[in-house]
Amino acid sequence: MKLAILSRAPRAYSTQRLRTAALDRGHEVRVLNTLRFAIDLTGPEPDLQFRGRQLSDYDAILPRIGNSITYFGTAVVRQFEQMDVYTPNTANGIANARDKLRATQILSRHNIGMPATTFVRNRADVIPAIERVGGAPVVIKLLEGTQGIGVILAPEIKIAEAIIETLHSTKQNVLIQSFVTESKGRDIRALVVGDRVVAAMRRRANGDEFRSNVHRGGTVEPVELSPEYEQAAVRSAQIMGLRVAGVDMLEGNEGPLVMEVNSSPGLEGIERATNLDIAGAIVDHIAGQVAFPEIDVRQRLTVSTGYGVAELVVHAGADIIGKTIGESGLEERDLQVLTLHRGASVIPNPRRRVVLEAEDRLLCFGRLEEMRSMIPQRRRRRAKVRKLPTEPIHTVA
Repeated sequence: MKLAILSRAPRAYSTQRLRTAALDRGHEVRVLNTLRFAIDLTGPEPDLQFRGRQLSDYDAILPRIGNSITYFGTAVVRQFEQMDVYTPNTANGIANARDKLRATQILSRHNIGMPATTFVRNRADVIPAIERVGGAPVVIKLLEGTQGIGVILAPEIKIAEAIIETLHSTKQNVLIQSFVTESKGRDIRALVVGDRVVAAMRRRANGDEFRSNVHRGGTVEPVELSPEYEQAAVRSAQIMGLRVAGVDMLEGNEGPLVMEVNSSPGLEGIERATNLDIAGAIVDHIAGQVAFPEIDVRQRLTVSTGYGVAELVVHAGADIIGKTIGESGLEERDLQVLTLHRGASVIPNPRRRVVLEAEDRLLCFGRLEEMRSMIPQRRRRRAKVRKLPTEPIHTVA
């Protein structure tokens, strides 16, 4: 396998470990500075240049995109995807994970346990937002902070209000989260590779510090995760579009609470805490997947006019409840069920004999008009384009 590690820090521990693990396994590997790429859109096929020359062929890339170059870095990763080069972490996955609000929105859609969170911008909405997450103390987070930077614990409502107002005045966007007191200054970092947790450690804050990040002086110890915590970590990474991720979780009274999904997790702390070859596990996973490059399914499946991908919900009272997929008539409507979501479980490529239940969500590919016809409450005739009104803009009173 010919592997490129996209990194601006060739001497960093994580980069060196990944490079060494690849070399030890007989792979050809290079560390390429992400900022030295040029995206070439002049030819008939997508291409890249590196240091002013056409890039040679690679089987896979491993992005280590820093926070400060997220936009350009994800553009480079996206170009590799268009060139059908395998990447364990997609450009969309990296961008989603980098924005804490976007990540929280995506995970909440899939019933992932998380601390109560709100996002507001108007000053009048701040106190009601704090009350909605359970009142003070609250945790205030910058949307793009890393390594514990930009995470503030506000012990009282008035202090929280003053901090948020100050941050808003500097054009910063912040999340307001409940403070999980039972976590007691500790959290869990699970390192997900593919569809499993390869290592996990518990991090403890130092002294009165509530942030447990190693960069903040926290201590670490290896930990064996229960199936509940492993499932939460793996599902969170996969939902975000990441096959290599560090998932940070709090130990809540009712189970794991996911705080963050990191697309470029550091390896030094967790390798030394667990004494496990995590870099090697990452390289082995990539080597086993190079024949299956990540693709944008919607992009590939919607190039035909009239066809697309959509999610159909089996509402209570639908006539297909109790029928198998084969009996439902979906195939006769030229619709193919790609995935069935039932509660927290996912059935990929479900068989024709699977019986449908109320509230099942079917990810389907097929004719969009047929799928629209299966949602009666949203069915509308195609609206005609009307002439511009004589007064196109109403005067504000």
